[in-house]
Amino acid sequence: MDELGRLPGIGPKSAQRITFHLLKVAPEDARRLARAIVEVKERTVLCEVCFNVGLGSRCAICSDDRRDPGVICVVEDPRDIVAVERTREFRGRYHVLGGALSPIDGVGPEQLRVRELLARLDDGAVTEVILCTNPNLEGEATAMYLARLLRPLGVRTTRIASGLPVGGDLEYADELTLGRALEGRRDVGA
Repeated sequence: MDELGRLPGIGPKSAQRITFHLLKVAPEDARRLARAIVEVKERTVLCEVCFNVGLGSRCAICSDDRRDPGVICVVEDPRDIVAVERTREFRGRYHVLGGALSPIDGVGPEQLRVRELLARLDDGAVTEVILCTNPNLEGEATAMYLARLLRPLGVRTTRIASGLPVGGDLEYADELTLGRALEGRRDVGA
């Protein structure tokens, strides 16, 4: 229970439920889970191109010739790639920074994969960089920093829109979210 409770999102009660579940399952099921945990730690590496997680030197996305190499979506963490991929809207490639700027936590540009991003832009094949960092203070600071850095390079730099969730009510939206929704408005087709 103690070890399961150390996992993110698993509190004491969940750890207890999982532990008692594992005690009830067949031994082969428990061994399969244990092997899967060990295997993911032993086989998973960072992609040499984008720093996503993968099983080889290049992740599945960087290895996919159908993806547009001219568009790079910059994210903070490999989990963000999973979120973007769920939309089925993006067909380019990614770049994982490994975090966001946070001077309080001692995270500056040197701790992020900014140099590697700039190196990917050297050959001129990239036409757009989409800044897809989290819409919090650190993510916004990171996006602004990267935008200033990329501006002189002449590559189109865009930021994901932020606004109201589908099904949300305007009266419950905070001023910043509603303001961004107004800023990011687009024409409605007739």
